[in-house]
Amino acid sequence: MRMESAGKSLSMHSGELKDAPLVVLNTFQEEGDKVYKAVKATCDQDFSLLCVSGLDWNRELSPWQAPSVSDDEPPFSGGADEYLDSLIGRIIPDAIEKAGIDPAYISLAGYSLAGLFAVYSLYRTDMFSRVASASGSFWFSGFVDLVREREPAHMPDRIYFSLGDKEARTRNQILSTVEVGTRAVFGTFIEKGTDAVFEMNPGNHFRNPAERMARGISWMLD
Repeated sequence: MRMESAGKSLSMHSGELKDAPLVVLNTFQEEGDKVYKAVKATCDQDFSLLCVSGLDWNRELSPWQAPSVSDDEPPFSGGADEYLDSLIGRIIPDAIEKAGIDPAYISLAGYSLAGLFAVYSLYRTDMFSRVASASGSFWFSGFVDLVREREPAHMPDRIYFSLGDKEARTRNQILSTVEVGTRAVFGTFIEKGTDAVFEMNPGNHFRNPAERMARGISWMLD
């Protein structure tokens, strides 16, 4: 089922049962169908998947302003709070109503900057019971400090992290901190007693993103 809400394009794959858990996935290139098929191929759990596309990536998924990490990318303008308000206030309720579902719980998943956004959401809302962050952008300036210094608005039941084993091997001094940052965020949730896992995948940031995301969603749902 395809629909629109708050200026975003939505794609809903409804579960077999009305109360199947709902996974919300922010997508970069409408890769949601591929992720859904990959999850279904490896996971026996019934679930619904809501894919959101049409995002202004560096604005709507960045928690605060930060300079660009490359010459061909725009700076980060810190619009995550505004987008999150739209996501939880309009987009998700609209999708649930139109699909006629009543999920037992709602989870948030994302890859790269959307993975960072998924974890950031835990500090702003109690809507999401579980989170999956694949190759999350935990090099983002100040984010590790946020996680260490603040308590989430809601401690997730489960939280998943993954990274490619070559992602930190870059000459970019900012991006090269991604593994240190990811391990720090993961470690903080472990210290708080959360059911969390951190997996390393072969390859760089761009290798098999849909399959990596599906792996995280499958673990999160298990």
